[in-house]
Amino acid sequence: MANRSFDFLVIGSGIAGVSFAIGAARHGSVAMITKKQDSDSNTNYAQGGIACVLGGGDSFEGHITDTLVAGAGLGDAEAVRILVEEGPPRIRELLDYGARFSIGDAEAANPYSLHLGREGGHSANRIVHAKDLTGRELEMTLLKKLRGLPNVSILENHCAVELITGHHIRGVPNEYECFGAYVLDSVNRKIFSVGAKVTCLASGGAGRVYLHSTNPSIATGDGVAMAYRAGARIANMEFIQFHPTTLFHEKANSFLISEALRGYGAVLRDADGREFMHLYHPQGSLAPRDIVARAIDNEMKISGLQCVYLDVRQKDAGATIEHFPNIYNQCLTYGIDITKDLIPVVPAAHYMCGGVAVDYHGNTDITNLYACGETACTGVHGANRLASNSLLEALVFSRRAVENAAARLPLCRSVSASDIPDWDDLGTHDVEEWILLSHNLREIQSVMWDYVGIVRSGLRLNRALRRINLLGKEIEDFYKRARISPQLLELRNIVTTAKLIIASALKRKESRGLHYTTDYPQQNDKGFRKNTVISNRRKSPNSTGLMEFR
Repeated sequence: MANRSFDFLVIGSGIAGVSFAIGAARHGSVAMITKKQDSDSNTNYAQGGIACVLGGGDSFEGHITDTLVAGAGLGDAEAVRILVEEGPPRIRELLDYGARFSIGDAEAANPYSLHLGREGGHSANRIVHAKDLTGRELEMTLLKKLRGLPNVSILENHCAVELITGHHIRGVPNEYECFGAYVLDSVNRKIFSVGAKVTCLASGGAGRVYLHSTNPSIATGDGVAMAYRAGARIANMEFIQFHPTTLFHEKANSFLISEALRGYGAVLRDADGREFMHLYHPQGSLAPRDIVARAIDNEMKISGLQCVYLDVRQKDAGATIEHFPNIYNQCLTYGIDITKDLIPVVPAAHYMCGGVAVDYHGNTDITNLYACGETACTGVHGANRLASNSLLEALVFSRRAVENAAARLPLCRSVSASDIPDWDDLGTHDVEEWILLSHNLREIQSVMWDYVGIVRSGLRLNRALRRINLLGKEIEDFYKRARISPQLLELRNIVTTAKLIIASALKRKESRGLHYTTDYPQQNDKGFRKNTVISNRRKSPNSTGLMEFR
């Protein structure tokens, strides 16, 4: 495919990327690239919902407080205020687009008579949902809107290879200015450039860095890795959220059992049927996810068993099936009737709270490069994400980002496709060594699971870093001499992201939120109530305008 140019390039097709693309299409031409089909994303796997204050005795102050408490002292109060106060208009917009959320009774105390659920860490019912398939409903609604726009090109089965910056283009004085990306057509194995005045990274998370994850196979940390190589600051990568309840079954591939099930009334039990969460937190089974995940991990170590159990048998069976049809049907395929049987569950890597550092409008410290959704670190989540805030974050901050980008568009340096050098793959060749790469992938995932998981220590982290560094050198050598494939790109990004997670964890010599180390089991506000920031620039970038890193 020939090199192409657009006003906006969006990398990723989840809720953040599609929302940005819809807004950008009002101001210019848009290309959106996605590694698989346009609907493959973490958004599709979001069962819970969107946390939003819509009345019913709830308040902005309550949602802000819950979010900051969950963030364990690292949440950015202004970012959280933006999230909460700008949330309701985004829900109205989704309804206008045709989103079909679950409806409450006629007396539901909110403007749209929506059914509002509750999840762990929330002090009020504020979870807007579409039964237990909220992510899929959002994705389909937004994609339908996007596909109807005339100036949008959706490039499926395309992978971003590397961001194009001033480093690549002769005569551009600013090395840290973005002009689009080199892109791989995965079907035809051709690399071409997509030039853009504005580029938005919305490529999702990095759950596949770990052996067990709730994420789809495409969640390989691409946006974070590319941004880091281009010189952007990366923040708070030590805070990886492990979902406490994924189905424990050899054929289930870590199928997620939504937080909403515990909000509905399910309780956690040990192998003997005893509830145990009250031993760890006053909210019991509704405690924040990091506490629940560590509690389950501890119970499993005490018992020597491979799982614990979620029990929703005490609830009305018909109501349970009505509220959670997807979970009910999926579990049934594995021989588990959740209305009659205990559900075996284990934790799995779920959400990346850190990411590419941005300001309140999605700007990174690379000119004309934005980041949204799970790829970005807005400051909202701090050291731990409050349940169902992620979809709201994607909606709110992608809107702010596109508004900022549209205002900047007339000022952007114009670079044509002919100004961007062709991708140079001279000296590379097809290799028949994928078995080596697949082995490297499994080793990275196992090392991260065993040493950089729910409970960490200096010994484990240093051992992981030594092994990951060695694997990184092997993979980079392979990358330089091999013809590029999607698998090789993902592996390179996975090992880069793994190193960022380990390096960040080693910097934080305390336990806070999702980062728990046996060497420093207490929280240390005097020394570590600050964000962990990593950059590969020779000189520290100007932090003016970015989120404040205390």
